[in-house]
Amino acid sequence: MSDEADLLAANEAFYAAFRARSMEAMEALWSTRDDLLCVHPGWAPLLGREAVLGSWQRILSNAGNPRLIAREARVIPMGEGACVLCIEVAGEGSMVATNLFVREDGRWRLLSHHAGPVASAAPPPPPPERKAVLH
Repeated sequence: MSDEADLLAANEAFYAAFRARSMEAMEALWSTRDDLLCVHPGWAPLLGREAVLGSWQRILSNAGNPRLIAREARVIPMGEGACVLCIEVAGEGSMVATNLFVREDGRWRLLSHHAGPVASAAPPPPPPERKAVLH
């Protein structure tokens, strides 16, 4: 698989873990680094592995949380990492999410997740065209 396909698969695995309410799967998707970041809608920013994974434990143990589906995922390369920009759909509502990934032990793992309300469910704009670098 290409990096883009691997990133899209990792992003989908994140939402599958959310839908399955699987803390084991969720924890396996996050980087083992200490400098994790997460901003859940309406929450203060969470910094550090313990705070981020603790928040997911609370969220996943709440059976009343909506079933999220990621739509229109788009990969944006960022140096040694990448961002997946997508629309999270829950029932009639939607949010925009940025999921930042880093390669760790040969796999793409989450470093940051940030989701928040969006005015409309319109797809995100395409990434800017990259100019070819000639060697």
